[in-house]
Amino acid sequence: MSSARTVLVAGTASHVGKSTVAAGLCRLLADRGVDVAPFKAQNMSNNARAVPTATGSGFGEIGVSQYVQARAARTPATTDHNPVLLKPRGGGESQLVVDGEAVGHFAAGEYYERHWETAREAAEAAHARLAEDHEVVVAEGAGSIAEINLHHRDLANLETARFAGADVLLVADIERGGVFASLVGTLELLPEDVRDRVAGAVITKFRGDRSILEDGLDAFEERTGVPVVGVLPYDDPGLPEEDSLALPADGETAVVGDDDAPTDRTVTVAVPRLPRASNVTDVAPLAGVRGVRVRFQPLDAGLDADAVVLTGTKNTADDAVAARDAGLYEELRSFDGPVVGLCGGYQLLGERLLDADVESTGETATVGGAGLLPVETRFSHEKTVEAVERHLAGCGPLAGAAGTVSGYEIHMGDSRLTADADRPFDGDGAARGDVLGTYLHGLFENPPAREAFVDRVYESAGRVRPGTGDDGGSPYDRAAALVAELDLDPVGL
Repeated sequence: MSSARTVLVAGTASHVGKSTVAAGLCRLLADRGVDVAPFKAQNMSNNARAVPTATGSGFGEIGVSQYVQARAARTPATTDHNPVLLKPRGGGESQLVVDGEAVGHFAAGEYYERHWETAREAAEAAHARLAEDHEVVVAEGAGSIAEINLHHRDLANLETARFAGADVLLVADIERGGVFASLVGTLELLPEDVRDRVAGAVITKFRGDRSILEDGLDAFEERTGVPVVGVLPYDDPGLPEEDSLALPADGETAVVGDDDAPTDRTVTVAVPRLPRASNVTDVAPLAGVRGVRVRFQPLDAGLDADAVVLTGTKNTADDAVAARDAGLYEELRSFDGPVVGLCGGYQLLGERLLDADVESTGETATVGGAGLLPVETRFSHEKTVEAVERHLAGCGPLAGAAGTVSGYEIHMGDSRLTADADRPFDGDGAARGDVLGTYLHGLFENPPAREAFVDRVYESAGRVRPGTGDDGGSPYDRAAALVAELDLDPVGL
């Protein structure tokens, strides 16, 4: 049993608001002077961050939500905050990352049969270290805590509740409908020992008059004995999304960003949705800029936009084939606005991929790129995972930018120039005209780079950029304000 108090924020389903509630609690408690840390035993996401390992021996990967929650808690992120990460790569396989280090690629059955016990040991040890160093651990569950087919191996939910001795807050989304049925059904399906740990329920995404809910709240509490500790209004504090659930479905388009600026003062950044996209949160800072709209769209949707950003990908070779077949390369070659490729997107903008594993054919081959940058990328089994800090050279779509940028690299393959090109970051990346590629994740989190890019997009589009306006405070503070009315007495906080 740990020395710290642990609260597990579990859910009745995926995408009910667990990550937001956990981040809000981290910031709320930190603001109250509590030494708090986030934790998620097992995460599944292709949105990852490079952070120091718990031993301080280097860098490793964790899910973006735990990085965000660590920032909310005002504590340095380490691999202990997310000791087990599964990164889907297509074909029913995921890359397994334990304590920040990639172990291999496994199908779900192989992971559970051969690696789950090791993963559980790593998760329990990571939690124990956090519990020794902090007063409170805010743990986040995964999906639904009531998946009865997974109860014997549910690391993020049941096992965390048990080895952490956690009090459980059960989160349900009222916008989906059937919120009371979801809550009652979830409680009914829980193993008795974990059911006894449920200290309260949280209803999220409520619109309207709460008094209409009162009869239902009373009936739920009478039936289950579990208090409803809060009903949270529908609100998006603007935290980076956890995974692909935040993206539109395949074949659909979604636009995020500013809806208030005058139409003649807005610009659109197209983000073609790669089938195996990863780290799409890299474009989130752009959507938070006044006047900027980020449009996630199918590969074959054309490029009727003012700029293009290609995100990372979990499998560059297969996404290169998909981009070519969808006509995206041809569209990019005729596009006359700023183009930025990040990590895998950088590799796609080059001339070719060498020794690339094409999962769809099972072959290692040379695969062509868009040819917008004089770059070729050779793949090997070596993986780069590190935090970086670099100086801006002020070229390409970042012309005029100056200062230092920080971020992280997570990639397979090394890229080299095949001809002269500008180097945007201390010898990293490549730029020609209005096209730039870099391995630097988190680029647009840096104000100098973000502002230079947005300025260039407006200049290229021939539009006047609106004033910045009021951003309403940080997303961490907004998340804290969202959960501030929760009654935390049932969980001892």
